[in-house]
Amino acid sequence: MNWIIKAFAKKRLSSFLSGERSKRLVFFMFLLPLGALAQTAETDTSSDGLLLIVGALILITIILMLIVAFTMLRVLNVVVLKQAEERAAREGKAYVPEASMWDKFWDSMNASVPVANEKNIDMGHDYDGIRELDNHLPPWWKGLLYLTIIWSVFYLIAYHVSFSLPLSGQEYESELAQAETAKRALLASQPAAVIDENALVYDANAEFITKGKAVFTGSNCQSCHRDDGGGNGVGPNLTDDYWIHGGSIKEIFSTVNKGVVEKGMPAWGKVMSPSDVRDVVFYVMSLQGTNPPNAKAPQGNKYVPVESAPKVDTVKTSASM
Repeated sequence: MNWIIKAFAKKRLSSFLSGERSKRLVFFMFLLPLGALAQTAETDTSSDGLLLIVGALILITIILMLIVAFTMLRVLNVVVLKQAEERAAREGKAYVPEASMWDKFWDSMNASVPVANEKNIDMGHDYDGIRELDNHLPPWWKGLLYLTIIWSVFYLIAYHVSFSLPLSGQEYESELAQAETAKRALLASQPAAVIDENALVYDANAEFITKGKAVFTGSNCQSCHRDDGGGNGVGPNLTDDYWIHGGSIKEIFSTVNKGVVEKGMPAWGKVMSPSDVRDVVFYVMSLQGTNPPNAKAPQGNKYVPVESAPKVDTVKTSASM
């Protein structure tokens, strides 16, 4: 490092860099890695792995170039500083480094007063050796204050005078309305894939019941409830009027869809489509009153429909479901 500094001090390095041969050498050294990488890329442009390697090498080359450039600037700064100190020593002056652009900007933003000039803002008050100075607020702080005052005027006019912009409560209500509109649009565009359990009404639909029976007997439901719904093992009887988790169509749909893990009832909505869950619910409700032989004893509470309707219209499902 010392010989480099000496070379700079004696202007040998500057004369070297000013030479045409040196310029061509430096230029060639910078282009050589990129040229080699480009030639490598041309050999097999179809290989993604090669492209990644080439990109990584280019990035590494750029980083190395930046490191070299930064190092050179630091060296130049040291050399310039050394020359300035030597010049000041020859002239018999104390060397005072010139403030950088950043230091000047920061001083202007903070309205800093040099220590040598503090006597000009001394207010003459001394408290145990602590002097009181007439320092003003930094310009950046006052600028922010003025901006907040201007913004408050615009805010008052826009939100509380002209009502051209909505308040937070109005934005919330608007977003709720937009979400409801989007939900309705989704339900309308996917009638077969989305089931609104709140709108379900049991009507003994033969198609739903037939499909639901096929799903019921083919998805291990019968292992706990039997094919006829009479109940087996942990599965309750699905043919009586007693239910553990509610017997309305909404409650049965929720039980089948979300399951009751602690009771051994899987969440069939994770493996079945919404339409399959609906069909199973319709099949379960169609089992009401069939009274299969050797059915399990009632469990839970008796379900009484809110509206008196024919037996086929009542909503029922059982315990584990």
